[in-house]
Amino acid sequence: MLKFESQMVAKPYFVFALTLFAGQILFGLIMGLQYIIGDFLFPYIPFNVARMVHTNLLLIWIIFGFMGSAYYLVPEEANVELHNPLLAKIMFWVFAGTSVLTVLGYLFVPYSELTEITFNELLPTMGREFLEQPTITKIGIVVVCLAFCYNIGMTILKGRKTVINMVLLTGLVGLAVFFLFSFYNPVNLVLDKYFWWWVVHMWVEGVWELILGAILAFTLIKVTGVDREVIEKWLYVIIGLALISGLVGMGHHYFWIGPSEYWLWMGSIFSALEPLPFFMMVVFAFKVVRERKFEHANKIAVTWALGTAVMGFLGAGVWGFLHTLAPVNYFTHGTQLTAAHGHLAFFGAYAMIVMTITSYAMPIMRGRPLGNPMSAQRLERFSFWAMCIGMLGITIMLTIAGAWQVAMQRIPDDANAMSFMMTQDKLIPFYWGRLAFGVLFSVGLIAYLASFFVGSKEAIAAQNNGSALEQDEVAAEVCCGSCGSDSAKAS
Repeated sequence: MLKFESQMVAKPYFVFALTLFAGQILFGLIMGLQYIIGDFLFPYIPFNVARMVHTNLLLIWIIFGFMGSAYYLVPEEANVELHNPLLAKIMFWVFAGTSVLTVLGYLFVPYSELTEITFNELLPTMGREFLEQPTITKIGIVVVCLAFCYNIGMTILKGRKTVINMVLLTGLVGLAVFFLFSFYNPVNLVLDKYFWWWVVHMWVEGVWELILGAILAFTLIKVTGVDREVIEKWLYVIIGLALISGLVGMGHHYFWIGPSEYWLWMGSIFSALEPLPFFMMVVFAFKVVRERKFEHANKIAVTWALGTAVMGFLGAGVWGFLHTLAPVNYFTHGTQLTAAHGHLAFFGAYAMIVMTITSYAMPIMRGRPLGNPMSAQRLERFSFWAMCIGMLGITIMLTIAGAWQVAMQRIPDDANAMSFMMTQDKLIPFYWGRLAFGVLFSVGLIAYLASFFVGSKEAIAAQNNGSALEQDEVAAEVCCGSCGSDSAKAS
């Protein structure tokens, strides 16, 4: 059962995160069709709008998932109630309302008009990829993040300071701090792209990895029973490698935007080291599961934890390394190889860790301390494999398309190189393949959402059996205690 009542605050965050996740995948399918049928849903949902909604929903639902994870695990780690549950509830509605209104603005208001309506001319921040949010929305996000960090920080200060809590808090504060660079919009294009990466990829290569490591460590403690000291030592190593490689390794984004040439070797060397923390996560997760002290009834949470480590390593590590070195990136930058890496990395590292903690925590918040019933877990296992295979298929299709794109468009000299649009026509078969695997992924997501509603009767029976078992254990403890006291009296 829940250790603290305030942990229930996390539930709406998880529910809304999964809702936005479904919306993101819907717009991903729309874009997949638009790559093949260019005028699909035009002019109602043009490609640029679909892409904007798709990428923005990704960022928003991941952040909702991180917030829900923090509200769930921090009280338990700190061993105190959440500092201000009411503030967390209010900020949920503020963030959710802001997110919905922003997406509706993207869909129903031309972007140029949206800039005028939201007074972008007073503080110009719009028009940047991934950071298309109106200035008013950005201010709302800052307010929510400040309230969130305050709530989490005060909870930690009042209670136990564990390594997991401190690593998580560092990552969350970093997420909030680096988002402030979204307000800096210099006229110079080089400076603009330079600091743009401080938001977009300083998140995923720096501070988000701290959040990922903390959530993974917490879940593994709960489902394996391995000593905290062992897991914390691994966490120190992983986070250290992530910060050393990720912060400087971000320089591989500076290769072709105009900064000094030293970024060519600094970005190459340090970004080449970035697979190391993800590889350590794989070793860490499998070692802990192999040495577990008990078999947790929520087996699917263990599966998600192991899957996160493996898929994160493949997406962020292997596919990132494929084109991170400057001589290779010279040809691959901005091709479908970039899209392949981005899809698998985001899903493997960050989407899957949110689904990991959701699969562990949501049943508990619904009165199922032993996890969802086995029928639901079997359905969720199907969803796990459908989504993993679907995303790997998407990645492979985009990788082949990207390699062919480089061969036809980038490597030949100007006289023999194909134009961009001619190249895209040659890649249509791979785009069909990507769409097919995208449908498989969508089926997996539907199964994942459905699993929380399967086996209700089975869950009630298990809950009753668990309650009866708890009563027997309490009675045994009382008996042993009284016997012990009687024996003491007799002696």
